[in-house]
Amino acid sequence: MNQNNLIKWDLDLIRRYDLSGPRYTSYPTAIQFNPELSATDLVNTARQSADSHAPLSLYVHIPFCAHVCYYCACNKVITRNRNKAQPYLDTLYQEMAQLAEWYSDNRSVEQLHLGGGTPTFISNEQMIELMLKLRQNFNLLDDDSGDYSIEIDPREVDHEKLKVLREIGFNRVSFGVQDLEQRVQQAVNRVQPVEEIADVLNESRRLGFRSINIDLIYGLPHQTLESFNATLDTIIELSPDRLSVFNYAHMPDRFRSQNHIKAEDLPNPNIKLAILETTISKLIAAGYVYIGMDHFAKPDDELARAQQSGKLHRNFQGYTTHSDCDLVAMGVSSISQIGDVYYQNEHDMSAYTAAVNANNDAIKRGVTLSADDHIRRAVITQLICHFELNMTEIEQQFKLSFADYFATELNDLKKFSVDGLIKLSNNTLQVTPAGRLLIRRICMAFDAYIPKQEVGKSFSRII
Repeated sequence: MNQNNLIKWDLDLIRRYDLSGPRYTSYPTAIQFNPELSATDLVNTARQSADSHAPLSLYVHIPFCAHVCYYCACNKVITRNRNKAQPYLDTLYQEMAQLAEWYSDNRSVEQLHLGGGTPTFISNEQMIELMLKLRQNFNLLDDDSGDYSIEIDPREVDHEKLKVLREIGFNRVSFGVQDLEQRVQQAVNRVQPVEEIADVLNESRRLGFRSINIDLIYGLPHQTLESFNATLDTIIELSPDRLSVFNYAHMPDRFRSQNHIKAEDLPNPNIKLAILETTISKLIAAGYVYIGMDHFAKPDDELARAQQSGKLHRNFQGYTTHSDCDLVAMGVSSISQIGDVYYQNEHDMSAYTAAVNANNDAIKRGVTLSADDHIRRAVITQLICHFELNMTEIEQQFKLSFADYFATELNDLKKFSVDGLIKLSNNTLQVTPAGRLLIRRICMAFDAYIPKQEVGKSFSRII
């Protein structure tokens, strides 16, 4: 058995350590991005610090949705007017050309992801045009060896669209399912029969998509342990290659659509924990590997193999096997990670369009990594991807004494060791089966940006 599947459910520890904290898709996290930094300086630093011989990862944000899902916290534009897509795509192509001039250098694109919103909101012809523009501007692979993925709402795709997606180069799909119980679907305004989901999933398999992911959410209104169990049983029968099981964070003050969800309809914390515990045990029993932080994969999936070989990585797209790629992102609100720089585009559609028209880019805020940021990012990445930390590797990579550099942190970690979340030896920090569910909290011990007296503010809960 994969060692990461050894999960110990300790309710006392969970209640004690289940604060709020970052998801560490980056370090520093996005709240450290500074709007006062100039776009020119960020781009210059990115270009100077990027490895022009390393491969690229591309992300394209398509924000449109025909219907609002009440739980959603993504950057989106709700409209049934399909004519709104082309002006946005035209602006995107303008930005794309500038990004290619800055970063392409004929670097091979090993990873491509279309997210949203609902990327399949755009027509087949527009999708073909989008991929053509990407190929004209960047060195996309033609042999189907790259990881080219797209997020799909099963209600917004048919067999013909799936066929087009496969023909133009996509080989991975991620289906947003969330829950199969009709009462839950109605409460979040996302009604989709299981037959519809099974149909597009099976057709994707027939067309040769090599990886199929399904997203689920626990903590939605009217969910019970029994109802989510039933959802899991059906999903396991559908046998996706990967599963993402996310915790719903109810923040109606930040996300207007969540005001449609009544707080009294949400499962209480004890039920949510029971759902999570059952989810983990059922998926492991069904043969999935617990990758960590909401993610599961079959043992022969590339994510599971990368974790076993110590090559798993994490970026704004979640867990990935492409640790050597710079991430070049385009579209409204998208976040790039290039060399020593992270930066994010304008969130507002009109601001994004105006910025691209004026400057050929829409950079709103960013951060340049310091030497300390690089060190701590390496530590956090090891922990969150592999549940262990080889201190000797950090010492050799950054020419430092781990015990001296992290003296304060190691002292703070003693309570984690006493409580059984970790095991500390001379040069290794090993996360225990009881600590794996609380990996975000363990990573926070190395986060220099979180004042100890304010641990967890501005973030979602860990569990």
